[in-house]
Amino acid sequence: GDEGLLRARLARICTAAERAGADVTLRMDAGREGREDVVEETLALAGRLREDFPRTGVTLLAGLRRTESDCRALAVDGVRLRLCKGDRGEGRDAFTSRHAVDLSYVRCLTVLMASDAYPMVATHDPRLVEIALDLARRNHRGPGDHEFQMLHGVRPWEQRRLADIGRTMRTGIPFGPDGYARFLRRVADHPSDGALYARSLLGRR
Repeated sequence: GDEGLLRARLARICTAAERAGADVTLRMDAGREGREDVVEETLALAGRLREDFPRTGVTLLAGLRRTESDCRALAVDGVRLRLCKGDRGEGRDAFTSRHAVDLSYVRCLTVLMASDAYPMVATHDPRLVEIALDLARRNHRGPGDHEFQMLHGVRPWEQRRLADIGRTMRTGIPFGPDGYARFLRRVADHPSDGALYARSLLGRR
């Protein structure tokens, strides 16, 4: 079936990544409606992959109401959990205001930093970066047991600062046939990131 084919392809990717010393993290794309079935399927798939590839990570969306509960359930034994805001949605499980998503992000981050998971903090928001650093300090996390993630070209000076203070800073580069299209969609959904990218090109902070 389609699911079996998907799992086989992902297993090949995970095998190649393992040989190269790299990690695989599944992207979560619940869409603007915050579809429950997509979330469940992605989390279940990540769980099955972790049986053979323990370092398989998964993305969690702070824009969904369920995610704080998901963080509590999944944050065990070094599981790699990537937290991003996600798009503001219109479904019953999605927060509709930017402020509500930010508050959800902080609640989820608080759970992850206090847990046994490996949090991946995917945000360009300077307030959330500082909160993440503070939570890491409070929970006595060293540089090797959490990381920050940002897109290439967005806030490069901040990426350098985090690296300079000894934090793991992973830079994402859109890749594949639809990589550029995904980047443009992100700029459309997050205009502030687009403005940061434009200022970076101009060499301004």
